[in-house]
Amino acid sequence: MKRDLFLAIDNGTQSVRALIFDPHGDLLAKVRVPLDGYVATRPTWHEHDVDAFWTAVCTSCNRLWEEHPALRDRIAGVAITTQRGTVVNLDSDGRPLRKAITWLDQRKSPTLPPLPFAWRSLFALTRLTETITYFQTEAEANWIAACEPDIWNKTSAYLLLSGYLLYRFTGRMIDSIGSQVGYLPFDFKALQWADSRDWKWNALPITRSMLPDLVEPGTVIASITDDAAAATGIPRGTPIIAAAADKACEVLGSGCVDPTIAALSYGTTATINTVSSRYLEATRFVPPYPSAIPRTYDLEVQIFRGYWMVNWFKEQFGLLEQQAAERTGTSPEALFDQLVGTVPAGSMGLVLQPYWTPGVKTPGPEAKGAIIGFGDMHTRAHIYRAILEGLAFGLREGAERIVRRSKTPLQSLRVSGGGSQSDAAMQITADIFGLPVARPHVYETSGLGAAIDAAVGLGIHPDFATAVQHMTRIARTFAPNTANAANAAIYDALYRRVYLRMYERLKPLYHDIREITNSPSGQ
Repeated sequence: MKRDLFLAIDNGTQSVRALIFDPHGDLLAKVRVPLDGYVATRPTWHEHDVDAFWTAVCTSCNRLWEEHPALRDRIAGVAITTQRGTVVNLDSDGRPLRKAITWLDQRKSPTLPPLPFAWRSLFALTRLTETITYFQTEAEANWIAACEPDIWNKTSAYLLLSGYLLYRFTGRMIDSIGSQVGYLPFDFKALQWADSRDWKWNALPITRSMLPDLVEPGTVIASITDDAAAATGIPRGTPIIAAAADKACEVLGSGCVDPTIAALSYGTTATINTVSSRYLEATRFVPPYPSAIPRTYDLEVQIFRGYWMVNWFKEQFGLLEQQAAERTGTSPEALFDQLVGTVPAGSMGLVLQPYWTPGVKTPGPEAKGAIIGFGDMHTRAHIYRAILEGLAFGLREGAERIVRRSKTPLQSLRVSGGGSQSDAAMQITADIFGLPVARPHVYETSGLGAAIDAAVGLGIHPDFATAVQHMTRIARTFAPNTANAANAAIYDALYRRVYLRMYERLKPLYHDIREITNSPSGQ
């Protein structure tokens, strides 16, 4: 039996998907297992049972073989991509000590490890004290050490979700460089664990012995263990290949290896990325992330809650569409697209700033979301269109930051994630950016990116350029609406004269809101 297929396991936020791709990038089979076991014992907390992630992986794989038995023995290798920044504490026997703290968690550490005087002085001189304090406060390791010291003292391994799943598959404490996104002692410029003299080792309670060994994306790590093969149904001896985090794999799976092509992700977090061979910071002191291609970087700007806002709208304002969808057998999102069509470009002056969750630099930790310009003519449809427009405005601002730093103008965009299935969102994006916007040939671009890493690692394609050429392509392109020049003029004016000015104008009020109400607060 010829082994010529790739199994990509995508452990996202909402589900685990087991996906089989061929060397041409065609998706041959897919099984999706929802992740509905998240718990929030306090406001802003967000956790998930660690073993349940592995159980979902096993379930998805076994269902895949039940539905497509002929494909099982053709699997040449397995690559794993996961949600970013979800952390796992393991004891000396490799067993979870507590639930995983996910990337959506917003708790703050009540106490911080003291930094040496020299570092404190340097950060004060360079006006980085607030940024470093934010890093320490947000670091899950600091919270666990401060609030659950017994757990931290028993922690032998401190892994990201990607590292945990690789441990379950291979029995090794190992992870991909391309997955290292989080509050860790990682050197984003050198793409390795930080030097022993780096300030991060003082800012966190983590020691080097707690961390996995790192390998480049596309590296064959090991063969699947007998125990993992029995649990997943994957053939014994199948190689496991390092991939990267889900956003990095989305960029690769969208075919965005040219810095003139930006990858937009319309998922739970909305992002814009371009690939760079140079270390560049699109936002000062916020590093680029490791790419799914070795020794390269993803210049990323993100809107933390992004297309989660579509679900927020559905839950808060979309009862009519949800009821109609149940009657007609369609999706609420398809009916929301019809709502968009009833509203002109610019939502009749309703402008949304999509900062439903604060950031570290832009926006700052004080930020809140805002919608301005309300009048009695505005309806739910205007609010929904303003969400799509506000997200596109936010990503355009991110694109301009990236271009300023890279000195490389963008020529086109490619969009993946759930929001990419909305024709209305794609057209609005094209009109706001003034660039052609393409939808890749498969929805599962993160899984495809992982499969590309597997294809190169196994030598089925000789390099990433060849793999991308053979495994990615465009399904449909949305061009800016040149037939209606008024739309472009409205969007450009709202963006430059309103949207870009909103944050600085509202920032003092956000500070007052936080001071008065102690919100946002993750403690």
